[in-house]
Amino acid sequence: MDIAVRPCASPEELRDALNVISHYFGHENNDEDAERFAKWIEVDRVHAARDGDAIVGCAGAYTYRMAVPGGGSVPAGGVTIVGVLPTHRRRGVLTAMMRAQLADCRARGDAVAYLWASEATIYGRFGYGLASRQGSVELVKDRTRFVAPFEPRGSMRLLDLDEAVQLFPPLYEQVFAQRPGMFSRDAAWWETRRLNDDPSRRRGAGPLNRALLELDGKPAGYALYRVAQEWAFGSSSGKVTIQEVVTPTPEATRELWRWLLDFDWTSKFDADLLPLDHPLFLLLAEPRRMQFRVDDGVWVRILDIEAALTARSYNGDESTVLELADAFMPENAGRWRVGSAGVSRTEDAADLRLDITGLGTVYLGGFGFGDLVRGFRAEELKEGAAERADALFATGVEPWCAEIF
Repeated sequence: MDIAVRPCASPEELRDALNVISHYFGHENNDEDAERFAKWIEVDRVHAARDGDAIVGCAGAYTYRMAVPGGGSVPAGGVTIVGVLPTHRRRGVLTAMMRAQLADCRARGDAVAYLWASEATIYGRFGYGLASRQGSVELVKDRTRFVAPFEPRGSMRLLDLDEAVQLFPPLYEQVFAQRPGMFSRDAAWWETRRLNDDPSRRRGAGPLNRALLELDGKPAGYALYRVAQEWAFGSSSGKVTIQEVVTPTPEATRELWRWLLDFDWTSKFDADLLPLDHPLFLLLAEPRRMQFRVDDGVWVRILDIEAALTARSYNGDESTVLELADAFMPENAGRWRVGSAGVSRTEDAADLRLDITGLGTVYLGGFGFGDLVRGFRAEELKEGAAERADALFATGVEPWCAEIF
């Protein structure tokens, strides 16, 4: 089978590439769909696999910056719309697309690529490591009491699209500097995707609500939510689905979640894509009532070892030597000394041996080297090396990505 992989060159090719992944979701894209998607992604960042004139596979990447520990960020390819038509599965099409895409990301200057994995077994062989976890909650109305009651002092407003586009991004940027794993959002993303009320995304619920918290007359946080109203035996049995809450300060977090959970005419609150260290665990009087369920979050693929590791922060003046293997991009393999003084190749004896997936796993701080050793994903070559490396890489917060891309 002669399969050619190359970037899309026109909106029409983008439409056909999108239809590969849409095949699995029972949807067919038209020219208007492709034009809308092109607002978020460069057409030539979508690689298409072709069998003759037919597009049978696709793999796209948004141009992002990804937040890293210490308040910095790195250029990143946000990998998306990856799929192969069922007629061409198990024939090496995905491998060919991944090879072309990662080479293209590296050539564009991306230090990492990252993604949400629809199937967790796919991406490890291309060098991606599970780098974060996220949680979802289902909380009934009569179990929302806080352990320490307080008198709210903030005010809330519901905004239209235009005002939300002006006021929400600066709040997001504040949290972007605090939470590894978040991705940059440009104006088009805010206006036409995140804050736009696309009816096709309502899924039986009502319109998107954009709520702004103000403290001392200044924007302090925001929430996006939808309401699905139902009635049972004459009483409301509806549900509020909380899609995103962004609060740069602990006070804003307490104020905004109290306001959300005091919502009238509902019986249940759903929220997902929450960080593992969410303050609700200590704010709520009965945190077990959240039924907090943990799932895998983003997966990270390190492309440029020196650029990626230099961008994040470390603790203290020590360093560690990592012996890396990378079967898919062997130019990354070798020994690397990592620490606050810099990142460089070295011939010194290694402290730990691991492959590139393990480095992606520990990069954002959601897992440690000790986790890798206990999970047989890394080998400790010197006694206590994992503990020392964990102290070096430790972060104060769990990584978080607020939106599936």
